[in-house]
Amino acid sequence: MSYLQPTRKATYIAGSKYRRKAYGSNHPLAIPRVSLATELIDAYGALTADEFLQARKAADFELEWFHTPEYVSAFKRAEALGRVSNPVRQRHQLGTLENPYFEQFFTIPATATGASIQAAEEVIRGRIAFNPAGGMHHARPDQAHGFCYFNDPVLGILRLRREGWRVLYVDIDAHHGDGVEAAFADDSEVFTLSLHMDSRYAYPFKGGQLSDTARAGNTSLNVPLPKDTNDAEYRMLFDAVWQPVLDRFRPDAIVLQAGTDMIFADPLGKLGLSTQGFLATAQTILDTSPQHADGTPRLLVTGGGGYHPLVLARAWAGLWALLSGRELPEALPSAGAAALRAVDWDMDEEEAHYEQLFTSRLDVPGNLNVRPEIDDLVLSIQQHPFLQTP
Repeated sequence: MSYLQPTRKATYIAGSKYRRKAYGSNHPLAIPRVSLATELIDAYGALTADEFLQARKAADFELEWFHTPEYVSAFKRAEALGRVSNPVRQRHQLGTLENPYFEQFFTIPATATGASIQAAEEVIRGRIAFNPAGGMHHARPDQAHGFCYFNDPVLGILRLRREGWRVLYVDIDAHHGDGVEAAFADDSEVFTLSLHMDSRYAYPFKGGQLSDTARAGNTSLNVPLPKDTNDAEYRMLFDAVWQPVLDRFRPDAIVLQAGTDMIFADPLGKLGLSTQGFLATAQTILDTSPQHADGTPRLLVTGGGGYHPLVLARAWAGLWALLSGRELPEALPSAGAAALRAVDWDMDEEEAHYEQLFTSRLDVPGNLNVRPEIDDLVLSIQQHPFLQTP
């Protein structure tokens, strides 16, 4: 397929275009993700050498903008030793079933984190930036949490903050962006907005409620989503928060965590959104972001959750098209379809939607009925203290 000309200045940052193993063999993230998305984008002819930036490993001092020196040192030592000692496992939650040891244990997450710092620097110099390997939003300063070893969104935001910019972080992953929220609870120059599965039925099983307010004067807003939230319901909830937050906070830049586990087929998600719903949300964020003088959005995008490799690749290919200003055909190119079929994945092969995954990058429209509880949640959002401030 011929190359599609981009209309925006955008950078795609990745450690490699080739598949490599991480998270062992029996883990939800032991699947091709960034490499598969990149293969599909390449199959469309939608990524040029000028747009691709090789990710670098974050330096220790950069990791220590947020993470403790003890944590970074213990992590590096584990890779050097080829194992995690029991004291380190207990203290830092490294080498557990949730956050397992694997080859290049420190190098791979440190490189994904370096890519988010690079992404921030690309935004500073006037480009949109996408780090699909990023979005590890659960990590704490001295502990791994929820498959996340280093909190790259925090470090990307901190790089933007070093420019004196006010940053709005918006997290559309199916899980609450709790680590990022906690990191900036006392920084009035960062606002965190998270729309996620209600923690009363989903990880992290605490926090993330609309009634939660930040410890330092409303620097966060959470929208807990009922199970099976569909495109129409999500749009109502997103519209209730997005522009009001933009108007009140007035950021200099936006960081979007674009996990795909909010899409209906994801095995760890319990929502009912389509790929189109995911992309429509990203489009609105792109269209309303603060801009450089030449009109380029000041937008840093990371990946995030996403445990269905075929769904993820289709969604991130569409996301990259939006960010770079391309129009992709809905039909998958033959090389892209072949790349998807080559993945060892059969969890939903009996479902009605399965064959659509290999023919189109979009989904068959689903239920668009709006439940009364969504109307009630919209009303509660409108009464949130931050949105009531003049």
